[in-house]
Parts: sequence; structure tokens; C-alpha cells
Amino acid sequence: MLDRRGLLKAFICSSLAAAILPSAMANTQGTSTSAVHGLRKPKRLQAGQTIGLIAPSSNTWEDQEIYFAMDIVRSFGFNVKTAAHLFDRSAYLAGSDQDRASDLNAMFADDQVDAIFCLRGGYGSPRILPYLDYALIAQNPKIFLGYSDVTALLNAIYTRSHIMTFHGPIAKQSFTDYTLKQFKSVLFNPSSSMPLADVPPFEAAPGQAELANRLTTVANGKASGVLIGGNLSLMVKLVGSPYEPDYTDKILFLEDVEEAPYRIDGMLTHLMLAGRLDKVAGIVFGKCTDCEAGNGPSFSIEHVLKDRLGNLGVPVLSGVMIGHIDDMATVPIGAMATLDATHQQLTLDESAVL
Repeated sequence: MLDRRGLLKAFICSSLAAAILPSAMANTQGTSTSAVHGLRKPKRLQAGQTIGLIAPSSNTWEDQEIYFAMDIVRSFGFNVKTAAHLFDRSAYLAGSDQDRASDLNAMFADDQVDAIFCLRGGYGSPRILPYLDYALIAQNPKIFLGYSDVTALLNAIYTRSHIMTFHGPIAKQSFTDYTLKQFKSVLFNPSSSMPLADVPPFEAAPGQAELANRLTTVANGKASGVLIGGNLSLMVKLVGSPYEPDYTDKILFLEDVEEAPYRIDGMLTHLMLAGRLDKVAGIVFGKCTDCEAGNGPSFSIEHVLKDRLGNLGVPVLSGVMIGHIDDMATVPIGAMATLDATHQQLTLDESAVL
């Protein structure tokens, strides 16, 4: 199966490289396309740039949390440009759908903005997908960073605008040493090949062994493909929509938070019934944070993953540092990667920024 998938991937990627991009994209200065699959790459981060700060989903409870996020962004040596509606609140949304979409469009259109960070996730990003200007975004590739509910935007922009996006830290969080190292290795100082989402080092000692960050090989094998994914519940919400990415020969990465095992079971089953998991080249499952079973009999998350993903005929690895965790990786959606589930390694095969 892996040989067949490899042949299909080579054909599809070569076709995409020749046909997927509108000709207007080739005239934008300072950008280029991936040599492998034709996606446009944004420029890398460096001190002195201006970061646009938006709230495309929910907002913080208090304004001070927004000011805290601004200080986090400035701590990297960046300037901050706040979205017009950054301080708006409407129940569980950060303002109206049209205003949140307008803020995102405006940041991509603004020549003074070098990259765009999301304040937080929460709820509501799928609601603004119909209001985004994907042609505008395609002509102005910039680092677009966030996770959780932002998953819908990351994959929709990758799918409709053909630019790389980045599943990684939100602005409203402190960066651990691990998160900072991963963030910089992907967005500041990338190399053509690098380990991705590898577990933090653990110093073994008598009577001690790694527990929190153990990796589990759900299915052996090795495969390469373009990365797509993010929060499992958001990927399920995109199924059947015009904003859903093509799963064919992709390395699908998933994570979730506060979902009982039966809910994870149900969402993976949904992807199976929709035919999405029949198409992938490999699957990486990160962390399922606070995914407690609650009352009553229940399978464990480990059991659910082995049951739902273990017999697909593709490599599957779980436990990598992707998800609602302090030590989190930055994962480029649209970049080529290699998953070696047998040796428990995920490798980024190309730089995702210029």
C-alpha cells in the first residue's frame, strides 16, 4: 500500500506544481513556491518586523490579557499592530463574524504587517470562512499562526489560498523553553530537514522513567506526504465543506482537549465513514489533554487510537508534542514531512519559510 501511495503522491504533487497556482501569484515580490508541491511560502520571522494581532474566534475575559499578549509578541523584538476589532466581544465570540473576517483580510492586505498571530482560539472560526478573501490572501503570503479553533482557518487558507500556515502557539501564552525552540526552528532559523515535534529530553535515573511524553507506535511503517490537520473536532467540522483539505497521501496530524474517549472514537469514526482516513499516507496523533472518561465504563484513548487507526495500513504514531500543552511544537500545514512510526520520528523535509 505504501508503494502505491508513493506513486500516487509523486503524480499528484507534480501535477499540482504545474497547475495549482494562479498566474497572478508569480508576480509578487519576495515570495516563492515550494519546489515539491507548489505552495507559496511566507518570509521568515526576524526582530523588527510587525506582527498583526487578531482574535478570529473568541476573545479574552479581560483587556489585560490582550495587553499581556501584546507584550509576549514584543518580547521577540517585534512591533505589534492590533486589529480594528481586537477588543470586541459578543458572548463567546470576539465580535461579529463579518468584523472578525474583515480583521483577518485587512492584516493580509496590509503591506506593513509581516506576519499574523492569533490572540487565542475558543469558538467561532468556521463561521467566518465564507467571508475571507482567499484571492487576496493568496497574493500576500504571510506567516499565519494559531491552534485549537484556529485549525479551521489554517486548513481553509492552505486549501483555498495555497499558502503554508502554521499550527502553533497563540499570542496569549507564555513560551516554555521547548515551545520557544520549536517556534524558532520552524519560523526563524529553519533548515531543509529537521526533527519535528520530538519529545523533550528526559534524564534517566535509578527509579525514574519517562511517563508524560511517551511515544506509542500504533501502526508500524514509514511514509512521506504534505502535513495537514490540527484539532480533531475542527477537522471533523470541515468535512464536506468547500474549505476542507484534500486528504489524499497526506500526513494527517491531530490533537484535542477535554473530549471523552467515546467522543474521540466518534470523531475518528466520522472521518473513517467519510472516507478521509482511507486516503492518508500516515497519521500523527499528538496529545489529548484532559480527555477523561468520566463516569461509567470506557475505553482508554490508547485503546481508541489502536482500534480506529491501527488497521488502516499506514504508519500511525501517537504522543508527539502537538496539542493543548505547555511544551508544544509549531507545525507547518502544507509542508512535506516524513513519518517513521517504527522508529518514532517525524521529520520536516523542507523549510516552510523563505
